[in-house]
Amino acid sequence: MMNVKRADSLVVLDFETTGLSPDKGDRAIEIGAVRIKDGIIVDQFQALMNPGRQISPFIADYTGITNQMLSEALPIDQVMKDFCEFLGDDNLLAHNATFDQRFLDNELSRISRKYSGEFACSLLVARRIITDAPSHSLGNLVKFKNLSGEGDFHRALFDAQMTAKLWLSMLAQINEQYNIIDIPFSLMQQVSCTSKKAVVKLLQNYNVQQCNHS
Repeated sequence: MMNVKRADSLVVLDFETTGLSPDKGDRAIEIGAVRIKDGIIVDQFQALMNPGRQISPFIADYTGITNQMLSEALPIDQVMKDFCEFLGDDNLLAHNATFDQRFLDNELSRISRKYSGEFACSLLVARRIITDAPSHSLGNLVKFKNLSGEGDFHRALFDAQMTAKLWLSMLAQINEQYNIIDIPFSLMQQVSCTSKKAVVKLLQNYNVQQCNHS
């Protein structure tokens, strides 16, 4: 029987960066990640990374990360090698995953490393599952769902921790509304690219299929 990867067992990733686009030469300056296994956060990874140049006052103010902090940090290449060891073959999750995936791909290509897992996006899923939220930014969703956590947004580890809590909250919501147990990662990927109107039918049909096979 094929081993189906579950949505509640993956690595949640967040980057802080020098800017918005690796295509324009922007680099990662901090990585934060947590590992979820069977719905529980069991491990974490965090490191500042020296990009080899100064960051702008805007980025320093936005993140709270200073040039002094980065001057004492390990080079990006070393941190990314360490992260690859942490990641293993797990699937990945990020809030606005396109952003973090582009930076991950860019930094790993520089050291000739790859990952075998696939990405899911909690932002896209939230737009389809938490339809009554006034905003789908991470901070507003955390407030809307009344999720607790101690730290500052726009620091990588805290953002990864809160993304993990948001994800587990959405899995619990799907389980409660549609009685889907052991939700597969692939189903959540499907949810993220299904229209809002069609998501209810998708999950109802999956529940029926699950009952028929049990």
